Amino acid sequence: MTTSSNAAVSQGRGVHVALWVLQALLAAFFVFAAAPKLLGDPTTVQMFDLIGFGQWFRYLTGTLELLGAIGLLVPRLAGPAALGLAGVMIGATITQVFAFHDPGTALMPLVLVVVFLAVAWGRRASIPFLTGR
Repeated sequence: MTTSSNAAVSQGRGVHVALWVLQALLAAFFVFAAAPKLLGDPTTVQMFDLIGFGQWFRYLTGTLELLGAIGLLVPRLAGPAALGLAGVMIGATITQVFAFHDPGTALMPLVLVVVFLAVAWGRRASIPFLTGR
């Protein structure tokens, strides 16, 4: 192996490790984000009342966040989980703008969409429709 190929392997390994660290941090964040939704925190219940879809939507959102967090930690599921969480964050962005009429708070979920799409791209080998499987 040449020096340039050693550098490429080392760089690839660094990206791989950085993705796992990012995925672990995102997973922890989303476990904590899902907990109040699933446990019925009064502020969260009130927030979902304002959205107007009913409390089933709070449970659905919390469940999707928790399953996505778990999926981020499973190599075979990391790419699809990142895509799924990007979808949840697109929904959160739309909700902030249209249900809460607060475009300023839509920035955080929008940034998370970009981060999840980057993770999905980095883990694209685990996404069947992108690999032709």
